[in-house]
Amino acid sequence: MRRLLALLLIAACCAASWPAALRPYAFTFPRDHGSHRGDRLEWWYVTGHLLAADGHRYGFELTLFRVGIVPGAPSPRPGESRWRNGEIFPAHFAVSDDTAGRFLYAERLARPALDQAGASSDGLDVHAGDWWIRGLEPLRLHAQTRAAAISLRLRSLKPPAVHGQDGISRKGACAGCASHYYSLTRLSGEGSVRVGTQRRAVRALAWLDHEFGSGDLDAGVVGWDWFAMQLADGRDVMLYHLRRRDGSFIPASSGSLIGRDGSVEHLRAADFSIQATGAWRSPQSRARYPSGWIVRVPRAGVDVRVVPRLRDQELVSRGVSYWEGDVCLVPLSAPADGAARRACGAGQGYVELTGYAGEVPR
Repeated sequence: MRRLLALLLIAACCAASWPAALRPYAFTFPRDHGSHRGDRLEWWYVTGHLLAADGHRYGFELTLFRVGIVPGAPSPRPGESRWRNGEIFPAHFAVSDDTAGRFLYAERLARPALDQAGASSDGLDVHAGDWWIRGLEPLRLHAQTRAAAISLRLRSLKPPAVHGQDGISRKGACAGCASHYYSLTRLSGEGSVRVGTQRRAVRALAWLDHEFGSGDLDAGVVGWDWFAMQLADGRDVMLYHLRRRDGSFIPASSGSLIGRDGSVEHLRAADFSIQATGAWRSPQSRARYPSGWIVRVPRAGVDVRVVPRLRDQELVSRGVSYWEGDVCLVPLSAPADGAARRACGAGQGYVELTGYAGEVPR
């Protein structure tokens, strides 16, 4: 499950004219790495972990959204303004400087006019200004602000992992509560990161999500808790809980277990558990987020403690704020202290928490 936060409001008036992701869908690559202008909402989302030769650690997030305003995103007709377009491209960028204990983030909103933003329909090539994700062999990404920058070259160690069943990832009982969703769960490579004026060469391990659909949420759902975990044994796990106002989770919550060979096993809500072990209150939004979890997938032998590397990894957006953070996976047998977090003996991951600083708009 992924996100458009308050920017969902931009396209809400047109939702009825967009098709729902109801029919079985057979992904075709590399075509499906590209844009799907028949769908209202779409995002390319990369999170990852960076390690410099001197041991300095970072996490990062680069998200490029496409929000359809008019189905098919028609180009301006002769005589119309070039600023008249059928889609817009919001984007978020964040760097967690784990070693220094700093979190930096930025957001922008771009339109296709004058090539300020766009996405290819033939393959992976999407940009919002000078923030971009392109190619596959290697996959390259770049983003920069005055405060931080990343530039990476990555290669996928596994084939695309398609989530859900028959190419459909259900998000609830309503007709539009579904999407087409896949991930590249192990992207390995190298590049550079800059925080302030300090630039370092780094090795990278990343995860890419690409999801497209109508973006509807079931009645009563206010947000979600999403986990992407790269286990130390070479397996990967994606889980999400869709959360109601009373804190309970709807049955459509689900996930995937990705084997070392890239095979995908669908996980229903009953196949896993996520238990919060602590909480953190944001000094900016005043939202109270869970902070630290025990995650279990019994039939896969997954039993880990998930520990945020930094407690404050909240993106305070012009829309609805959310927490998106670099986390360490610690065996339950190990204490969740500083040494265990540095070792990350069970693996590493990213967690996203929405709806705590205000409901996700419909």
